Amino acid sequence: MKTLTTLALVAFTAAAAAPAFAEGDIAKGEKTFKKCKACHMIVAPDGTKIVKGGKTGPNLYGVIGRVAGTQEDFGKYSAGMKALSEAGFTWDEASLVEWSANPKDFLKAHDAPAKTGMSFKLKKGGEDVAAYLASVGPAPAE
Repeated sequence: MKTLTTLALVAFTAAAAAPAFAEGDIAKGEKTFKKCKACHMIVAPDGTKIVKGGKTGPNLYGVIGRVAGTQEDFGKYSAGMKALSEAGFTWDEASLVEWSANPKDFLKAHDAPAKTGMSFKLKKGGEDVAAYLASVGPAPAE
């Protein structure tokens, strides 16, 4: 009985620590990403263009699992993004959803300067875009 109670407590704690939103829909995220490609591209390291897009923002290939502000060949990071980078902040799907909803508030919440080059706010569908970006990036390291 003690073991069962302990297992129930562990399961409850894990569920409480899980993100508050459901996993995103990759197909919807691909469609929603069209709003992002004005500034961002998705290009694999071998040069394969997954989404041809703008260069105002960094290439988002492999953004999930990458330390913020470290995309090679992109040197226009804001003070806020540089602060996240220096702190070793690593993007995951949940943080990308928060970021895309309101970049300035996200930076403030992480004690970083609220200066950002991203003025666009994705009011809904962020979890779908995050799932899409995770799906087109490199396979996670095991």
